[in-house]
Order: sequence, then C-alpha cells, then structure tokens
Amino acid sequence: MNLSKKQIQYLKGVAHDLKPVVLLGANGLTEGVVAEIDSALDIHELIKVKIPTDNRETKGLIVDAIIRETGAVKVQVIGKTLVAFRQSDDKKIHIPKM
Repeated sequence: MNLSKKQIQYLKGVAHDLKPVVLLGANGLTEGVVAEIDSALDIHELIKVKIPTDNRETKGLIVDAIIRETGAVKVQVIGKTLVAFRQSDDKKIHIPKM
C-alpha cells in the first residue's frame, strides 16, 4: 500500500496522542514480538512501537524488519518510536483520498 504525503500527514496527526502498544525488550525483535505487532495492527490499524536502542543502524534494521514482516506502512520514526499503519478489512481509520 502506498500512501500520499497528505495521507501520511493525516495518520501522523491521528497517531499523535497514541501510546506505544508494543515495547521491544532485551531480546530485541523475536518471532513473538512480530506476532504481537501483527495482532496489534489487526486490532488498531495504527500503532506505535517503542524500540529501545540508541544505535541508528540497529534501529533502522529493526524498523525495516517490522515493516517487511507485517506488511505495514511506516508512517514515521521519531526518536525510539515507530508509527506503523496497516488497514484492515473493517477500515476503522478512514484516510483521505489521494
């Protein structure tokens, strides 16, 4: 799914007040964590994931893996927080047309 800049801006606004739903622990990105992120995307469509690492390269690899494994769209990364979106069949969040 490709989103326009307008749609991404809209999702950033919606995500502003959200709290992180998934927090990566000391074990990093495991299959269980990916399954939890996948489940959270099914339920909420738009989620925040907290990635506790100071290394930019490591954080980038984790973000890329999450997006690839879940089929979500990266809305933004701010600090240690990833905002991801994947629309479900119910379409709970109505994003504006392109």
